[in-house]
Amino acid sequence: MNATLLLLVQLVLILVMARLCGAFLGRLGQPPVIGEMMAGLLLGSIVFGAWLPDLHATLFAKPSLPALSGLGTVGVALFMFIVGVELRAPGGSRAQVRAAATIGLVGVALPLVLGLAIAPVLYRSFAPDGVAYWPFALFIAAAMSVTAFPVLARILKDRNLTHSTPGRLALSAAVIDDGCVWVFLAIVLALAGGGSPAGVLVAIGGGLALVAMVFLLLKPLYARLLRTSGDSGEPDASMLVWILVGVLGCAAFAEWIGLHAVFGAFLFGVALPRDDRLLSFLARRIEPVAIVLLMPVVFALAGQNTTLEAFAGAGIGAFGLILLAAVAGKVIGCAAGARLSGHGWRDSLAVGSLMNARGLMELIVIKIGFDAGLIGPELFTMLFAMTLATTLMASPLLALFYRRPADAKAGLAPELRVDS
Repeated sequence: MNATLLLLVQLVLILVMARLCGAFLGRLGQPPVIGEMMAGLLLGSIVFGAWLPDLHATLFAKPSLPALSGLGTVGVALFMFIVGVELRAPGGSRAQVRAAATIGLVGVALPLVLGLAIAPVLYRSFAPDGVAYWPFALFIAAAMSVTAFPVLARILKDRNLTHSTPGRLALSAAVIDDGCVWVFLAIVLALAGGGSPAGVLVAIGGGLALVAMVFLLLKPLYARLLRTSGDSGEPDASMLVWILVGVLGCAAFAEWIGLHAVFGAFLFGVALPRDDRLLSFLARRIEPVAIVLLMPVVFALAGQNTTLEAFAGAGIGAFGLILLAAVAGKVIGCAAGARLSGHGWRDSLAVGSLMNARGLMELIVIKIGFDAGLIGPELFTMLFAMTLATTLMASPLLALFYRRPADAKAGLAPELRVDS
């Protein structure tokens, strides 16, 4: 089978599995993206490779994976660009902003502490050869701290809870949470840059140069271009080319300086004007390609990096430790932040349940760590499983914590209070 035919067959198989698994999970009340992530796991060595090893070795031969990896990197860059464009500062009253900040910061701090607490155990058994302790430990801490803003928004939208008290708090806190985690992760990658002081300096200096270039040069340039490019308030279709040039150029620069392409794409998205018409324009033209076609490729590639050996011997105990730290850090940390801000236990636990969803953002983070050599296949598999477990928990935990006694007796569906 030639390379082009093999790539096309891989894409057909990946898309069919993603659609089937997404539809199945959607029927169970879960966001379809969780089904698509599971499809990636099924196509990997744990299921497909164990069930039909010869066919798996043919369809996902190692020499064919770089082509898929290139498509996946473009998909992640485009997705993170859209996340950056969608990012908004927390809104509402001053009290709501303070509450969101408290939830976001406590919801990062506690998982970071718990991640650092379990890092020595994981380092002894699962760290790749040659990886220094502190980059490894800091990466584990970062991986514990992620919240999936897009999945969280989807859960709230599906349940018509976007304007509820917990919904508004969780969305605003997730912006702060993810902003902190991405900055922290960039620092971790800089510290891991080649393991040498020169590599660290190049990564840090390059990161500062990237930030300066994006916000001092590209931000005013694109604000002017987008303001004059269309009479309807939306950019001309031809402007899409220059937006893609900005995304891919910033992604390439970030990759070149030793960070990951997603940082450049995300920063460029953050720098674009906060305009709902621009967001609508980009969502219609970029999101279908990034989410429907390319993100399932990312999930399938992640599945190829998994291994059954992760759960052999001490692996089960290590996975339990990871899952406990992840759930406790987010649910308790974010609930504590909401409680400190004066909200009741129901609102607080609902916020903690929502913030525990990690989804695609976590998968991107652990894929970055794997590509950087900070974690190996065993730990990658455990973190992948933790990502699925915590994301699957979000909706059931939300229903559990927010089921009113009166509703339960009447057989009614749980409903969150919506402020007037």
